[in-house]
Amino acid sequence: MSLVPILTSDQFSSVDQPALAQGVNAYGEVLNTWAGIGNSPGLLATYLPFLGKLNGPGAVEGRLKDLVAVRIAVLNHCRYTASHRCTSALAKGVEVDELGAVASGKLEGFTEEERLALQLAEEMTVMLPTVSVDDGLTGVSASVRDGVQRVFDAAQLVELVMCISMWNALSRFHRVMAFELDMPKPPAPVDAQL
Repeated sequence: MSLVPILTSDQFSSVDQPALAQGVNAYGEVLNTWAGIGNSPGLLATYLPFLGKLNGPGAVEGRLKDLVAVRIAVLNHCRYTASHRCTSALAKGVEVDELGAVASGKLEGFTEEERLALQLAEEMTVMLPTVSVDDGLTGVSASVRDGVQRVFDAAQLVELVMCISMWNALSRFHRVMAFELDMPKPPAPVDAQL
């Protein structure tokens, strides 16, 4: 059961109605995460455009953004986020076996850019909260930080780090809120890692 009420479309504030209409136009329904966010009037109006910009076309290709988001969802044990990001990844042509490899952390079959982005996502999710500033200013290893700086330009790095940060926040939000799935269950090899 969700931590907060799941609003129906007529229960959203007037300030959130335009963003909600755009979301429903894109997805055909009110997603549970929106229905939860709607409990804080005005938040959806900011959240959806920002998430759309971050997940939409940009400096980093959509496939990479989804692979990173799936890894983060698994590391945070969030079935709701995994469901959404796997659905998106599969629509972009990512194979189920690739999602399973990402979920289990087996990165050998991925490009250098994908491996480095996935390693950065893992370190930002798992290591960063445990590394003091005295032990590591950035909270990630120098080898991964140097690697991503070598293969990604400044625009890509900003988008990638923001994407990783956003999916960490959202997967934790989704998990604590305990939203019921509104997209297909994650593929079996991903679900097994949750």
